[in-house]
Amino acid sequence: MKSREEIKQIANQVIMDEKKAIENLKEYIDDSFAEAVEILFSATGRVVVTGIGKSANIATKIVSTFNSTGTPALFLHAADAIHGDLGMVRPGDVVICVSKSGDTPEIKVLVPLIKNFGNKIIAIVGNTDSFLAREADLVLNTTVEHEACPNNLAPTSSTTAQLVMGDALAVALIECRNFSARDFARFHPGGALGKKLYLRVADLYVQNERPSVNPNTSIPDTILEMTSKRLGCTVVEEGGEIRGIITDGDLRRMMQTFHEPKCAADIMHSHPRCILDSEYAVTALQMMRANSITQLIVVDADGRYLGIVHIHDILREGII
Repeated sequence: MKSREEIKQIANQVIMDEKKAIENLKEYIDDSFAEAVEILFSATGRVVVTGIGKSANIATKIVSTFNSTGTPALFLHAADAIHGDLGMVRPGDVVICVSKSGDTPEIKVLVPLIKNFGNKIIAIVGNTDSFLAREADLVLNTTVEHEACPNNLAPTSSTTAQLVMGDALAVALIECRNFSARDFARFHPGGALGKKLYLRVADLYVQNERPSVNPNTSIPDTILEMTSKRLGCTVVEEGGEIRGIITDGDLRRMMQTFHEPKCAADIMHSHPRCILDSEYAVTALQMMRANSITQLIVVDADGRYLGIVHIHDILREGII
């Protein structure tokens, strides 16, 4: 068994080897890469990504990234393709074939079949002298000097290079499509990520009470309003206009420094933080953090008081 120091040294060496493999990819980004993006962007069908072994695992990740960023894609296992699944490839589809050697038996059988269908083939390949590189319409070079594996056998640096090349294609297509955060949210409606991108303040404040007093409301009645509405604050409004806010903190400071307050106007904060109901919930969270507060007054486009959004509302949705 290796010592802890030796184990850490091994891990650091792997990171350095794979970092070098990624840095070397910059030398392989040429006109073929740009043309590949143009072909994928203008494709009338889907992007079919295929591979075998570890390259197949990378292919599935590339497919996931494409689908989540506006490029319809599907995974086709190279072995399954030559045993019936080749029917998944339709006219107008573009095929990306991922392979380190480019000379595996399945690839040698599959590539001519795809070419007979008339589909474009883009090779992400680590051997530019291989069968795949010769037969593909375009070659994206992912050659690595050596694997991070001490025996130079297990796919490590090579699969990292494949993954990064796939990401480079996906991000280039995002830019070409002007794919926005709102577009992204349409494909990620679930979980914290989706909520950050689509959940709005209007979805949250409506679940809460609407605490309100006027400037002349007595301190006991103000405290009663805050307690009954259970939001740790109340808005002070008059004639439909927001005059200020009173929080639990204001009450504590009143007990410490102001011995004879008469009404809400005496202890309110006259410049409260407000947020439009149309803003994203994550924006409300950012405002709360920036100002070290736990609630915001929600207003409409005309500045009318609608309600309160509390940090607990955001916590409950799992955004944090």
